[in-house]
Amino acid sequence: MNFLRTLGAGLLAMTLLAGGAQAQSALNDILSGGVLKVGTTGDWNPMSMKDPATDSYRGYDIDIMTELAKDLEVELEFVPADWKTLVNGIVAGKYHMTGSASISPSRMKVAGYSEPYISVQILPFTTSDKVGNYDGWDAINKPEVKVATTLGTSFEGMVRSWFPDADIKVVEAPARGYQEVLAGRADVFITSNIEGATLTEKFPNVTAVPVDAPRAPTPIAMLLPQGDQVWINYVNSWVKLKKEQGFFTDTAAKWGL
Repeated sequence: MNFLRTLGAGLLAMTLLAGGAQAQSALNDILSGGVLKVGTTGDWNPMSMKDPATDSYRGYDIDIMTELAKDLEVELEFVPADWKTLVNGIVAGKYHMTGSASISPSRMKVAGYSEPYISVQILPFTTSDKVGNYDGWDAINKPEVKVATTLGTSFEGMVRSWFPDADIKVVEAPARGYQEVLAGRADVFITSNIEGATLTEKFPNVTAVPVDAPRAPTPIAMLLPQGDQVWINYVNSWVKLKKEQGFFTDTAAKWGL
């Protein structure tokens, strides 16, 4: 039994001896059932991408979760999720954790988080034929500009806050805001610098709107059951250890982050 699995068993044993409410920790369910269930959307390149043909996933998140399951010495099961119900799945116990999610006050009201391990910044994007129409953030906040965003994402809240005068178009997953812009049904979308870099590489006509600076620098972490301190402690210890070992740095480099 390796160190990390021993750590998990030790944390669980201490809680059981204490007789606390955390006796039914997700860690107990994972170790006894032999399966780590992870909620992931499969639509965030390069974090989590689902191949419909093979029903398989790949990406930065997938590598992270595969490593975690390996250290726990359990099987890994990805549970399909969408952004609007991602937090609900944690609250309802549909999965033990999620892949990467931005840390936000609204999510913190009902869910816990792991230690952050990467961060993002937000930028606006459009198509090359329209980029000349915008010279900054304020140029987007106009009634004639249609801004697309995906329901339930952190981007939706940002769009509503940053562009109250714009024409906001909200689509539901699996549709994405950038797809509306590519199809000509919207003018602008916002996303992280991480996804933006992959989209501009994949679609040559997608380009960043020139702005003075990105907005909303945000740490990224895994969503966890809010009251399950045993499981939160284990995951946080795992993240710290893997950071020291260079695993997160190497994985980020693999995916161009």
